[in-house]
Amino acid sequence: MENTVKIKAIDSVTHDVKRFQLEKPEGFKFTPGHATEVSINKEGWKDKKRPFTFTSLNQDDYLEFTIKIYPDHDGVTEQIGKLEKGDQFIIRDTWGAIEYKGNGCIIAGGAGITPYIAMLRDLKQQDKLDGMQLIYSNKTDKDIILKDELDELLGTNVKYIITDQEDTEYTKAYIDKDFLKDNLTDLHQKFYVCGPPKMTEEIGKALKDLGADADAVTLDDQQ
Repeated sequence: MENTVKIKAIDSVTHDVKRFQLEKPEGFKFTPGHATEVSINKEGWKDKKRPFTFTSLNQDDYLEFTIKIYPDHDGVTEQIGKLEKGDQFIIRDTWGAIEYKGNGCIIAGGAGITPYIAMLRDLKQQDKLDGMQLIYSNKTDKDIILKDELDELLGTNVKYIITDQEDTEYTKAYIDKDFLKDNLTDLHQKFYVCGPPKMTEEIGKALKDLGADADAVTLDDQQ
């Protein structure tokens, strides 16, 4: 099923991340954490699909995507960065590996936080955020997506990791097996992991090596 939806508003979240607010087709629903294949409704782009996660909630009267723009990529994300209010997306059926399966620890890298935004917002609405933790890795301080909201949602249960900035005000580190061993107090909780493919794979392996239950670990690559 395809729906053509108009862009109602665009605003900047970080230096390279934009939030797109879209028309919402009547009756359209999704599971928080799930995505859809998106195309730009312009000649030459209608069949070029990329997956993006909804960051709005079902009760909102609009749809929202929070998208990292790659201006040096010759493709959909570069074109999306040029869109304006009134342009249109084509969206399709929803799907995804990420959804709430119980309290636990989210480990995200870069744009890999986006599948969890709707999930965390939804848990807040249901008063179920207690016990959720977030370890969130970025290259530099300015790359952190929606930091103010994450702080408001999770308080002291969020830990920011910075890999490439020496003078960071957060924790300068890489999320590897040693880091997880030193920073995880419970290996028998649920784990939700999303980031660049290599990061996701390595963290999944590290969690398994440390003794986490494979059935309790949800992995999803953010391409």
